[in-house]
Amino acid sequence: MIRFIIAFLLCAVSVFAADITGTWSFEVVTDAGSGTPKFVFKQEGEKLTGTYSGQLGEAKVTGTVKGQEVTFSFDIGAAVVYQGHIDESGKKITGNCDIAGQATGTFTGTRQ
Repeated sequence: MIRFIIAFLLCAVSVFAADITGTWSFEVVTDAGSGTPKFVFKQEGEKLTGTYSGQLGEAKVTGTVKGQEVTFSFDIGAAVVYQGHIDESGKKITGNCDIAGQATGTFTGTRQ
């Protein structure tokens, strides 16, 4: 019985989404250049909101976190979309980005 309870709890923990609330520094490398934007995220369940501040100005961010996967975007007259994976520590995100259809690249985000 105890083994069953432990197994159940371990499975239940893996179902919950990582919480990325906080300030993040990103390193973005695209075919059109690189940048180091800052993001401030607020997560409520799977819903993600926040702000972007970087070379493209400032903008409101919306997205989702499902398990260890995160997708978020902001609008600068066209959509900038990030899709990534949150590492097990919850302190790093890596993935791909599409900068308004004008450039694509990769990013690494580190929690501050």
